[in-house]
Amino acid sequence: MRVKITLACTICKSKNYISSKNKSNHPEKVETMKFCPKERMVTLHREI
Repeated sequence: MRVKITLACTICKSKNYISSKNKSNHPEKVETMKFCPKERMVTLHREI
């Protein structure tokens, strides 16, 4: 079962990306390094 998730920057808390994941295979929260346009640098983005 794939669900849509929103990725938010851990520094400025802005919601920048929308993605999907398989909840049965990966129940933990997704963390990835992505570009934050507000901070203008690559930061850690976490699933909310």
